[in-house]
This record gives sequence, C-alpha cells and structure tokens, in this order.
Amino acid sequence: MTHPGLAQRTFAESLGSLLLAATVIGSGIMAERLAAGNASVALIANTAATVAVLAVLIATLGPLSGGHFNPAVSMVQMVRGELRAADALAYIAAQIIGCVLGALLAHAMFELPLIQSSTHVRAGGAQWLSESVATAGLILVILGSATVAVASWRVPAWIGAAYWFTASTSFANPAITFGRALSDTFSGIRPVDAPMFVVAQLLGALTGLGIAKLLFIRPGHAMDPDAEDRIS
Repeated sequence: MTHPGLAQRTFAESLGSLLLAATVIGSGIMAERLAAGNASVALIANTAATVAVLAVLIATLGPLSGGHFNPAVSMVQMVRGELRAADALAYIAAQIIGCVLGALLAHAMFELPLIQSSTHVRAGGAQWLSESVATAGLILVILGSATVAVASWRVPAWIGAAYWFTASTSFANPAITFGRALSDTFSGIRPVDAPMFVVAQLLGALTGLGIAKLLFIRPGHAMDPDAEDRIS
C-alpha cells in the first residue's frame, strides 16, 4: 500500500488514542456502576473492553501509522531508527491530545463533569515496578511481532494479562496516564502520581528494547506501517 503522509498517520494515532482512552475510562465507569461494589467484576469488565478495543484499533489503524497509540512505543521506534524524530514528536503529541479528548468523551457519554481531577491513589515502589514490567513486556511483544496482524492479538493479550498480574493494572502508556489523571472514576490516577508512572513506563520501554535486542531484533523484524497483513 502507498505510504500514508504524516498528517494521515498522526490523525490515525490521535483517533486511536482517543478511542482507546474513551474505552478504558468509559468501560470503567460502566463497570463500576453495574458491579454493585464488586471490584473484581468491574476489573474483569474493564479488562475485556480494553483487550477488545486494542485488537480492533491495532488491526484497523496499524497499517496506516503502526498502531502505536503510546508515546513509549513511538520513543522506542525512534531510538531504533524506524521513526524520524520529528515524526515521533508529532505522534506523541497526537497520542496525548487523543487520550485527553478520549477522557472528555467518556465523561460526556456518561453525563459526568467533563473536566475532572482524579483522587485515585496509585503510588509506591510496587506500582512503579509494575508499570516498568508491563511496559517492558509490551515493547518486547511489539518488537517480536513481525506484522501488524500478529501484534493485533499479541498486544491485547499481553495488556489483558498485565491488568491482572501487575499491582498497577498495567497502564503501560504515558499518554493514557495523562488522560486517566483527568478522570475521577474507576480507571483514574491522581495527577500527583502520574509523573512517576510515566518515568517507570519510559524506563520499562528502554528495558524492553534492550531485552529485545538480545533476543531477536534484526533488520526488517518489527511491526511497521508498511508491513503486509499476512495472516488474513
């Protein structure tokens, strides 16, 4: 397929990030309302919605932009030389804007105040370690996926599992961390806790890149916008 221009790719990243954040936050709101105080049931519903939307968004928009929806992923692709620095900065801005707008959209759909500040405490060494592990694993899964088609099921599977085996419920994404800081709902995080989550995520991303280099990185072996969907 013809390589999309930067405007089209950044729009795809912004739209994907918006829909991802709206799903994570919106499903958390719905789950909390329906679970009658049962946090386990709410987390199951939140996980299922996140897994489903990730699979759809990566499969649909991945052939256009790579389906990052995550500054940590774009940063790694820039470090690897797969994405120019200027393009990476455009991706990251689009992802953050998209996640912020996604939070506002979720609030609007549930008739909540659009502008909020989360009071959900997420702090401490266990939380930060969890975010590093979740993000390192995410990068490893992505760089070990030869095509967008493969990543479209591996990435959701990893995130779904990490929702449950990490203490932080696996944000693994600086942009969605910012979006969730603006939502005082089930999926939220206090703004004061967000910076350390982002630091942990970026360190985890670099760790994942280092592990991937030891295991299987070689020229042409990575998910990229031009990869053909060979699984269809």
